[in-house]
Amino acid sequence: MNFAQTWWDAVVRGFTDTHTTEVPLPALLAILACAVILSIPRVTWRWFGLYVTFVHELGHAYAALMTGRFVHGLRIGLDHSGRLVSSGRSAFGAAWSGFWGYPAPAVVGLALIAAFALGRSGAAMSVGAVVLLVSLIFLRNLTGILVAVLSAGVAQALILFATPTTVNYVVLALGIALSVGGVRDLMKLAGVHTRRRDRLAASDAFILGRTTGVPAFVWLAGFTVVIAGCAAVSAWLLWGMLSSSS
Repeated sequence: MNFAQTWWDAVVRGFTDTHTTEVPLPALLAILACAVILSIPRVTWRWFGLYVTFVHELGHAYAALMTGRFVHGLRIGLDHSGRLVSSGRSAFGAAWSGFWGYPAPAVVGLALIAAFALGRSGAAMSVGAVVLLVSLIFLRNLTGILVAVLSAGVAQALILFATPTTVNYVVLALGIALSVGGVRDLMKLAGVHTRRRDRLAASDAFILGRTTGVPAFVWLAGFTVVIAGCAAVSAWLLWGMLSSSS
């Protein structure tokens, strides 16, 4: 059996198998602590933030594809900046694509935590492995390519070689980390609109306001509602895990 067939069988197996893991309270608290450590201190956020930015830009890209827009390329900077270039005739498509950047990490984080809770971490990992491979065609700069290749490589290794329990722990940890990272990015964006207005030109809310005529604060409120909603549901799921573990 060749490697491609082995890989595909592993991807399919992720959708057909279910595996639940009861996480002890100390392990869950340790995962929560690690997620905070990755997202709060600048020294760790400098690197993990690149992955959160990658998910942010993929949110723009796949939202664009949903409305029939053509994605020309995606770039990620070491300063956590990102830029997606897409084209299409629909004004709705441009606004839809522009909206789903900041909420993407929180949405993906919730999806991963929910997948873990339902025993479907394998399916989440299989989806992620395929999405990350497809995403490689969008990248147009070295930083973005390195982040994507590393992310895709880890995902492929996990679906091929990791035990179901390991996959469960990774999916849960990544879901929590993305949820925390998504909230951190939202707070940073709010700071741009309140204290660092010299950086407004790079804000998705400001860009959407300028291109659609809908005020930037409305878009910012929309980001907040989606991210806060995802964070609340994620917290509720984690609380259920904590309650069952205690």
